Amino acid sequence: MNIVILTGAGISAESGLETFRDQGGLWSQYDVEDVATPQAYARNPALVHEVSNLLRRINRTANPNAAHFALADLESRHDGNFLLVTQNIDTLHQRAGSRNVLHMHGSIEVALCSDCGHTWPAPDEMSEDDCCMVCRKNQCRPDLVWFGENVRFLDEIEAATEAADLFAFIGSSGEVYPAAGLMELAQESGAKTVEINLHPSAVASAADEVILGPAGHVVPKWVEKTIHSAVL
Repeated sequence: MNIVILTGAGISAESGLETFRDQGGLWSQYDVEDVATPQAYARNPALVHEVSNLLRRINRTANPNAAHFALADLESRHDGNFLLVTQNIDTLHQRAGSRNVLHMHGSIEVALCSDCGHTWPAPDEMSEDDCCMVCRKNQCRPDLVWFGENVRFLDEIEAATEAADLFAFIGSSGEVYPAAGLMELAQESGAKTVEINLHPSAVASAADEVILGPAGHVVPKWVEKTIHSAVL
């Protein structure tokens, strides 16, 4: 049995990480054009690093919640192929014990040299004065997918989705593509599709089953049901 899980910001909300689109979220405090595009970095790298450093501090003080731990448990008890795809830039899935995780939008805990492509664990604070330890160029940035850039691992994610027997869409609005299109791709490819959200997403019509409620409450119940009702 092949399982693919896609998670969005909603799964980390109960860990204290505000979703970008909610009132009080990041995009209500900053203009995306000022902090999350290549052009913004070219204009004002200090502001981009300031926001990224804030996100890194928040990530490091947050703790995984019951939904993160439940998905890690599902992976550990599953004998077939298991892939967890996340739109989130936090590292809560890994800290909960998940192993096979792909970050479509990069990770706040990784630094990138945009000149030579070298990556390394991000320090507590990054600045426009940082130099790459490999090429020595002054082109260091967080290893995030900014607006206008291509998501990561898309070919691998789409191939896994097409081969999935079970596809779960958790904590995502279904408004951001190409991630939002994975639910429909899974359905078209014959997978059982499940959505778990506070409210139905924009792609809920492609789900065979929609489960509504806080992720920390309903994901563990869904995992237990899945473990006991399927040959994993």
